[in-house]
Amino acid sequence: MPKDSFEQNLVKYGEMLNLIRNEMAKIVVGQNLVIDAMLRGIIANSHILVEGVPGIGKTLLIRTLAKIMGCEFKRIQFTPDLLPSDIMGISTYEKERGFYVLKGPIFANFVLADEINRAPPKVQSALLEGMQEKQVTIGRETFELPNPFFVMATQNPIENLGTFPLPEAQIDRFMFKVNVVYPNVDEEQMILKQNITINKFESYNIKPLMNPEKILDLQEAAKKIFLHEKIEKYIVSIVDATRNPAKYDVKLGKYLEWGASPRATLGIFIGAKAEALMDGKNFVTPFHVKKVITDVLRHRITINYEGQTEGITTENVIDEILSKVPIP
Repeated sequence: MPKDSFEQNLVKYGEMLNLIRNEMAKIVVGQNLVIDAMLRGIIANSHILVEGVPGIGKTLLIRTLAKIMGCEFKRIQFTPDLLPSDIMGISTYEKERGFYVLKGPIFANFVLADEINRAPPKVQSALLEGMQEKQVTIGRETFELPNPFFVMATQNPIENLGTFPLPEAQIDRFMFKVNVVYPNVDEEQMILKQNITINKFESYNIKPLMNPEKILDLQEAAKKIFLHEKIEKYIVSIVDATRNPAKYDVKLGKYLEWGASPRATLGIFIGAKAEALMDGKNFVTPFHVKKVITDVLRHRITINYEGQTEGITTENVIDEILSKVPIP
């Protein structure tokens, strides 16, 4: 694609993303940073873990985004008695048809795994093959999942009763972990006026502005964003600082139990490209890297027991790392 044509497409993509944001605003109040993180995740072809207290609008946000994206959407309400077959599907038999497969709700473009930490580990791990390989195995057959395919999971951070911690292997499959925060006073007043509790979702007339083909086009465009070797070294150094904090004089490093895996490096790489595309740039800057670092790393580094007792968070460590690793 000629340079001028690509830059023209960047303008077109920017206009498209603004239309999506405006459509989201019909029903979702505030949460601009979260919405941008979700859009970035879609462009980066990644799965997203959304965390926030109950009643803050996590499910509504994902449901609205799926509608605007014009893709097939399925919601799975995770419960302690859920079985892997409830997600993947089953192989069954009828006399007239013989053996055949009933596909589960994972066969959709957007899969909302609501309250994912309420299901037992064997059910959570049932998602792993689909999230990583974009395929699932039912009986003796393997089936490709639709393209694009996203798992957007929600979890409640304040309730432990009846919940199961996500396996580390599954947490690592989510490229981004996004925190949904409380609205401010003005936003909460707007929530009263747009009250989703007394109005039906359909009454907001949310329009599909995208389709699977347009999403795939965005994803391909993000891959073409230029990322200089100096930025590559910057990304690698940030991840290295989570493993060898003393090397970068990171004082809070003594509270780190585990650093980030190479999958984190890849997540920052493609996430920064997606951020650059959203910013209308055809190249990645350190600013774009910094914008995605926290969402990529907050669930991939582990605070030790001493740090937990002193109230140290992964965000505290990430902030110090960003202040210590030299910017190219």
